Amino acid sequence: MIYDLIIKGGKVVLNNEVIKNDIAIIDGKIAAIAETIDHDAEQIIDASEQYVMPGMIDTHVHICEPGRTEWEGFITGTKALAAGGTTCYVDMPLNALPATIDKNTLQIKAEAAKGKNYIDYAFYGGLVPGNLERLEELSDEGVIAYKCFMSTCGTDTPDDFSNVDDYTLYAGMKKIAELGLILLIHAENAQITDRLGEELTAQGRTTAADYVLSRPAFTEVEAVKRALYFGKETNCPIHFVHISTAEAVEEIINARSQGQDVSLESCPHYFTISSEQLEKIGPAAKCSPPLRSKEEQEKLWGKLIEGKIDMLTSDHSPCPPELKYSSSNNFFEAWGGITGCQNNVDLMFDEAVLKRKLPVTHFVRMISSNPAERFNIPNKGELAVSMDADIILIDANRSYFVEEEGLYYRHKHSPYIGRKINCRVTKTLVRGNVVYDLDQGVIGKPLGKAIKLENGKGTLNLL
Repeated sequence: MIYDLIIKGGKVVLNNEVIKNDIAIIDGKIAAIAETIDHDAEQIIDASEQYVMPGMIDTHVHICEPGRTEWEGFITGTKALAAGGTTCYVDMPLNALPATIDKNTLQIKAEAAKGKNYIDYAFYGGLVPGNLERLEELSDEGVIAYKCFMSTCGTDTPDDFSNVDDYTLYAGMKKIAELGLILLIHAENAQITDRLGEELTAQGRTTAADYVLSRPAFTEVEAVKRALYFGKETNCPIHFVHISTAEAVEEIINARSQGQDVSLESCPHYFTISSEQLEKIGPAAKCSPPLRSKEEQEKLWGKLIEGKIDMLTSDHSPCPPELKYSSSNNFFEAWGGITGCQNNVDLMFDEAVLKRKLPVTHFVRMISSNPAERFNIPNKGELAVSMDADIILIDANRSYFVEEEGLYYRHKHSPYIGRKINCRVTKTLVRGNVVYDLDQGVIGKPLGKAIKLENGKGTLNLL
């Protein structure tokens, strides 16, 4: 037998162990994993001394095409994802125009994505006021889950996204439970954060520290508790996005221990940048929920080490520089989103695995296995025979500094510029195809395929 490709001699990260093995690939699938594979192959990759892992599945990405392609398009966004070690992502229903809230807008989004993705992808549908009767058609069209905001979001621009009120949240949960899907929730108390922001700006308090004060930790915890209660009443599966506080993590884990179907994610910026650093870094590190204090950050690290963080995601939310850097120096006016998907894997591998000795198998569960399992993404999330050959190589002995010229984003601002990272993604393979190489950069033409959920029944197929 002649294989398409063999990856030789790497430290292969399997479900429960790391072992020096070869991996053989044919027709985009893993065909064999063994100590030594001596068959011929069209291509050989020497992975000696490198970790060989399943690629990241980033379930929280904002690609702004169509409508705001000048913010970030599929081509630039997925080049950055590929360079960062992500092999599959799920696109959020907001930031593009129109927002993905019904069959028609989903079809517009899907059409815009064709032929432009370097990695595989899927779509979420939105839950917003007024679209309760559209949720089923989104399910029929194959969305992987739904997303809503409890905090204020959107703009006055026609066809933009908007946040839910409590009735829409409750009624939407009832419908989504019937459809057998999951609701993703941005949990912050809108009334309190909005009023606190108004009061501070009225006093002329518009610094980075003031912005953090306007969104205190309890506003996340309260919203989480309210959403959990609604979820319990409706029996709706819930996934909380970008959780930033240890107390919120505990509320979610306690609900799960009592039988509730709930999961959570957090993001690299909540573990690697504190609110004390925000003024120095500036608007590039503005997000919501905001960065937390060093003390709170250490508590969150504790929850990750204990295994209470299910997934790591980027919440990649790009925008043009003119929206990030206001001439008025009013931090409240800056766009609240971090451009960061190119440094998900290496940054957190460095901080969690290398510095805090988190088992690499645990790390892989957070970035690959758990997202695939939670969102029913087929043939992805682990290195095993017959699975998609979505594979990344990480050199744990190669340090580098994040530099603007090395970023693939449409707009090359990032809170990590200038940061030293003590490991590096050296190759990314999507279904056996090398799409990124450290020496060559992004390779070839976009080959990403859409993943579609069939009728909300849990069976997914690559299109």
